[in-house]
Amino acid sequence: MILLGQEAARDAFVAATASGALHHAWLLTGPEGVGKGGFAREMALRLLATAYDGRDRMTGAIASDHPVAALIASGAHPDYRELVRLPKDPDKPDQDIARSIKAEQVRALQPLLATKPTFAGRRVVVIDAIDDLERTGANALLKSLEEPPVGTIFLLVSHSPGRLLPTIRSRCRQLRFDPLPADQVAQVVRDRSPDLPDDEVSALVAAAAGSPGRALAYAGLSIAALDRDLATIAADGDADNRVRSRLARSLGAKAAQPRYAVFLERAPALIAAAAADRNGPALRDALDAYDKARALATLAPAVSLLAETTVFEMAGHIARLAPRPR
Repeated sequence: MILLGQEAARDAFVAATASGALHHAWLLTGPEGVGKGGFAREMALRLLATAYDGRDRMTGAIASDHPVAALIASGAHPDYRELVRLPKDPDKPDQDIARSIKAEQVRALQPLLATKPTFAGRRVVVIDAIDDLERTGANALLKSLEEPPVGTIFLLVSHSPGRLLPTIRSRCRQLRFDPLPADQVAQVVRDRSPDLPDDEVSALVAAAAGSPGRALAYAGLSIAALDRDLATIAADGDADNRVRSRLARSLGAKAAQPRYAVFLERAPALIAAAAADRNGPALRDALDAYDKARALATLAPAVSLLAETTVFEMAGHIARLAPRPR
């Protein structure tokens, strides 16, 4: 199912399909978590079902027991390939995912692309995300984009298209996916996690920045409580270090790693939001605090700074937002 709010992208793709001149390569761009991967997989199903049935299946329901849907679900459809980052250990599929899509995965497509599609002349390749593709893999893919095999459609998911080879971008038609408005993000969260309290839903929506995927990834991490602590530090400065010390202890534990990662995102965002309402010296101070918070949030994971120390230091930057004694 396409995530709520991406009707414009769907309509553009369906119209291109109906025109009879569907471009062979599509670059699906936009922030992470707004539905690009789900869109690519649904369009792949619809394109292959249309070819199989000999009639338009780009809209309307497709039953889960449809032959194409069943083959894709079982990983056995001869005309569908999906490239993603794979587990380092095939026996542990939920752990240690590779940092990139390997060039070997792209090269493994070549024998397939050298043949005709099995069903009705159409094949679909989804790469989610092409940002993760090794440079040698990107070069290997480029040849297929330059000389597309007959009947093959490439759906390439990208969160950062500016990082891709210009030659890849130039051979694709770009389809933009925008952040969703807050009410639609909230609707997705409530649909998927109906037991969450309203304050947690509100906090998730604020943290999501228009990305339902991000909001759902944060569900269960008590974002509302985290935001309350950050707001308290910003409001009164936490002169006795009570709040920041508690935060540092709780986020420094190994089991708190996901919540710590959210903290590193939320803290600079809170400072940026506060800066937007200031002027003069207060604005300059907030901007300086933001620059230092952003630098710390980037540096800490890169060089494996201790989480407890990082949280305490970050809280110090937030405390600079507190009104100064007259």
